[in-house]
Amino acid sequence: MKVTLFTAVLLSSIGLANAANLDKGQALVEKANCASCHGAGLNAPILPVYPKLAGQHADYLYYALHAYQVGNGNAQYGRSNAVMSSQVQAFSDADLRDIAAYVSSLPGNFVVKK
Repeated sequence: MKVTLFTAVLLSSIGLANAANLDKGQALVEKANCASCHGAGLNAPILPVYPKLAGQHADYLYYALHAYQVGNGNAQYGRSNAVMSSQVQAFSDADLRDIAAYVSSLPGNFVVKK
């Protein structure tokens, strides 16, 4: 019983410590002008080749942003895109998590095909 309670408290405190800041994420997205390519609400890309981001899973968004930071120097983890790589270089890991959390919180219109 004590171990279960301790574990629950420990896990909940870890989650709170790693909680992303949505306001900071929004400020970073606006500063980086992400809407210039990904469109209004990050859900209306200006070209079909750019992805809709709003409502995407935060973990996926963080992984993708971090992979752009790593670049194609790491074939197993990095992503190669000159625009995105230059956009994310100045951001810290915490910034990427804040951006991912904010973008994930936006209403999106993803369609799941069956």
